[in-house]
Amino acid sequence: MAIRNLRYEGDEILSKKSRDIDVIDDKILELANDMFDTMHKFEGVGLAGPQVGILKRIIVIDLYEEGEQYALINPVIISQKGEQIVDEGCLSFPNQFAKVRRAKEIVVEALDLKGKKVKIKGKDLLAQALQHEIDHLNGEVFVNKCEAGTLETITAEDKAKKNK
Repeated sequence: MAIRNLRYEGDEILSKKSRDIDVIDDKILELANDMFDTMHKFEGVGLAGPQVGILKRIIVIDLYEEGEQYALINPVIISQKGEQIVDEGCLSFPNQFAKVRRAKEIVVEALDLKGKKVKIKGKDLLAQALQHEIDHLNGEVFVNKCEAGTLETITAEDKAKKNK
């Protein structure tokens, strides 16, 4: 397991479309494990291949309190319903936060790390995380989808002031 280097705002890889993964081999399994390690180190909820410099359709998600982790290969949203406006941030855009309009419930089809086809039904935070990470695979980032006037930068200093 290793911590991968994150790609940040301004890195052109974040605006490129990822390629499908044809074979789930040891390299892909290692990538998934490294992505979980990297996401956990930076206290993220999700991470997509492009965020660690890999233009492949792989995402990892860990909601922590739910106790369930997801590593999904070639995920595709097959249905969505409802709407929610959520606070969102991103490991590739540190300290930036905004309100984003997302579907409240979605269904995603993907392959798991064993190559088995899975269907994930997500609502609320899981739906949000799935949409956010799948956007990354399509070269889309949350700062381009935020509700007008809601994007703000909150530094560690700002957080410390709020908590006093």
